[in-house]
Amino acid sequence: MTTKNKKQNKTVDQPKDESVQTEKKTSLTFDGKEYFFEDLTQEQQVIINHINSLESKARDAQFNLDQCNVAKQAFVNMLKESLED
Repeated sequence: MTTKNKKQNKTVDQPKDESVQTEKKTSLTFDGKEYFFEDLTQEQQVIINHINSLESKARDAQFNLDQCNVAKQAFVNMLKESLED
């Protein structure tokens, strides 16, 4: 799922020179279709927020796993060197 901010023009009843009001809406693409986050139901917005949170947690977990693997390898290398002495 990808998200990005887009401007959507909305006509409102104002004087002629200010007849178009610009709103920034967050667009997202899901299953090849584009949606505006602000136009979705509250439940759909909550689901999207959960998905985004889980994606973030997965990236953080992968980052931590990478650090652990590198650190483990460093300790394995230290042990090898120590046993060779």
